[in-house]
Amino acid sequence: MSLDSSPPRALPRHIAIIMDGNGRWAQARGLPRIAGHRRGAEAVRRAVTAAGELGIPYLTLFGFSSENWKRPLEEVDDLMGLLRHYLRGEIAELHRSGVRLRVIGERGRLAPDIVTLIANAEELTRDNPGVNLTIALSYGGRAEIIAAVRTVAAKAAAGELPPAAIDEEVISRHLFTADIPDPDLLIRTSGEQRISNFLLWQCAYSELVFTKTLWPDFGRADLELAIADYGGRERRYGASIGSR
Repeated sequence: MSLDSSPPRALPRHIAIIMDGNGRWAQARGLPRIAGHRRGAEAVRRAVTAAGELGIPYLTLFGFSSENWKRPLEEVDDLMGLLRHYLRGEIAELHRSGVRLRVIGERGRLAPDIVTLIANAEELTRDNPGVNLTIALSYGGRAEIIAAVRTVAAKAAAGELPPAAIDEEVISRHLFTADIPDPDLLIRTSGEQRISNFLLWQCAYSELVFTKTLWPDFGRADLELAIADYGGRERRYGASIGSR
C-alpha cells in the first residue's frame, strides 16, 4: 500500500489530441503513407479505450484538417476510404462500449455517403453514457470561428440579438462544440510544437503537452504521462499565484 498521503490530482475533464506522425512512422519503415494512417486508426482505438478506463469523459481527436484537402489526391482518397472503413466497422464496437460519437467540421466537403455514415453513427450513439468522442474532420479553427461570428452577426442584424449582448458565452454557443466543455489538456504527438488551427477558441487556456511519440505508437502509457504532466501544473487562467 502506498504511504503517499497527498490528495489525488484532478484529472482533465476533456482531452484534445492532434494525431501527428502517421506519415513519418510509415516512411521510417519504408511503407506507403496509408500504412501509417491504418496504424494510426489502431491508436485511436487505444486512446478511446484508455480514456474510458481512466475516467476521462471527453476526448476530441483531430482527424482531418481543412488544409489536408491540399494533400495529393491519392492520399486523400486513401484517407477517405479508411474513414469509410472506420465508420462501417468500428461504430458497433464503440456503441457496445457506451461511447458517444460526434463529428465536427465542414461536412459539405465530404462525400455524401460519408456524411450519411456520420449521421447514422451519431444517431446510434447519441444516448450513450460513456466517453464523449469527438472527431474533427474537414475542420479548421478559424473557419469555425468565422461561421459562428456570421451567425451571430445575422441574428444581430435581424434584431434578434442586441450587439451589446454579444460576449464570449454567445460566441461559444455558436461553435461546433457548443455543448462540450473546453479542453483542459491538448496533446500533440510527433514532436511538433504548434496547434495547427485546431480548436483555437476552445484551447485559449488549455494546458499543452508535446510528445515525440509518433501517433501510431501512442498508447495508454503515453496518455498517462501527459495526464501526469497536466496534474503537476497549476492552472491560473491568467491570475497570479495565490489569487485563485
